[in-house]
Amino acid sequence: MCTRFVYHGSDIITGFNFDIDLSVWTHKIIKEKDRFCIGILRPDGIWHSYHGVNRNGNAGTLLYVHGNTSGAYSDDDNCITISDLTERFIKAQISFDEVLNIAETEKIVYAQDATMQAMFSDINGRTLIIEPGIGYREERGKYSLITNYSLIKPESTKAFTVPGDNRYEVALHFLEGHKNKFSVSDAFKLLYTVRQVGEWGTRVSFVYSANEGAVYYTENNDFGNIRRITF
Repeated sequence: MCTRFVYHGSDIITGFNFDIDLSVWTHKIIKEKDRFCIGILRPDGIWHSYHGVNRNGNAGTLLYVHGNTSGAYSDDDNCITISDLTERFIKAQISFDEVLNIAETEKIVYAQDATMQAMFSDINGRTLIIEPGIGYREERGKYSLITNYSLIKPESTKAFTVPGDNRYEVALHFLEGHKNKFSVSDAFKLLYTVRQVGEWGTRVSFVYSANEGAVYYTENNDFGNIRRITF
């Protein structure tokens, strides 16, 4: 249960609510010279960077989605997992154009133990959504938004919609209500509005401002305690 958006106005603003079940996933904030990310401890014993921002403006996030057989994990040399692709992007090992080329030419599959879709964005506000087994979509509009359901083929996940889950509709209405000005403060208002509590609560919320080269973040819905780091 996560929410991710990009707003392309006088500043390029990206926001993310990281909602997880703590009994399933172990995470921590990782702050380095060149990147900010939410580290996920994997069975290989490594903290992987699956959600975060690089100082060059690359922002990548993974969001849980009910899987489809066409995107099933494969260790074939011709396949790349969505998790590996996202981590490489956050680490600036590949550019936005290279991710787009991979989406156009290679088969992207789920991780071995999780079905996820992803949003990629760069410092210029270009946005790419990749849904393994379904496809990809590059977006260049005023804003881009994704939660835990398919945008490219919505009928494929409609049956899994959680009753009362209107995060996408609420966030979309919020974004549509702005023109050219959309601030870090506005982004946190949106994230606060769609925050989750309980078993799948919001554990980390972060906002990246391209103009400032800064990440603002808070943990566990403590929106009165927002911290800032710069690259």
